[in-house]
Amino acid sequence: MAIKELEEEQIVLCTVKNIAGTAVFCKIEGYEKEGTMITSEVAPGRIRNLRDYVSPGRKIVCKILKIDKENIYLSLRRVSAKERKEVLETYERERNLAATIKTISKEAENIIKKIKEESSLVEFLEQAKENPKLLENLMSKEEAEKLLKILKEKKEKEVIVKKKFSLKSEAEDGIVRIKRVLPEEQNITYLAAGRFSLEIKNKDYKDANSKLMQILQDIEKKAKQEGCVFSMEK
Repeated sequence: MAIKELEEEQIVLCTVKNIAGTAVFCKIEGYEKEGTMITSEVAPGRIRNLRDYVSPGRKIVCKILKIDKENIYLSLRRVSAKERKEVLETYERERNLAATIKTISKEAENIIKKIKEESSLVEFLEQAKENPKLLENLMSKEEAEKLLKILKEKKEKEVIVKKKFSLKSEAEDGIVRIKRVLPEEQNITYLAAGRFSLEIKNKDYKDANSKLMQILQDIEKKAKQEGCVFSMEK
């Protein structure tokens, strides 16, 4: 994943570093950051054995509860099964793609690092299938062709494309208006304070991204008709 600023409510993959008293210290993967989690945010109810949930070196999926100048506060228990599954599946795909690149090029580590400065491996390589020049800028043409051949022969799972957006209304019936704007048949998740996330699944990244942008354009058009304020997050 590209290095971006962390946000509250964001779901992140973490590695448990150590446990001290009632605090769990974690490294947030993909970021040069660390977070802290108190025992009550590990699991609901009484915890008989903390190590059933967290132990040094273990990968866990957490939600960022709060960010201040000194600390990032995390929660394990507030992550849904669906969110956990998606993050772990993406992590596994990233690992597999990195391993594939390493079989192709001796400069794999540098190539992977450069890709992750701008994007995730999953998104970049999906785009590279449509535009091989992206890969040829990082490796030889022969290596790029070999890598793309391997990727195209693999039976990839569905690509998941997401976009966060804001939708607000100051009208007295603002909630009703927002409900009229949002399409019920689409996979839209409420995040917090007028923020939403739209998710599209497809075996083809280009098709998934095209569909996602069309839906967002439709939402923006309906928002104007209902007097709502719409904006897409970067």
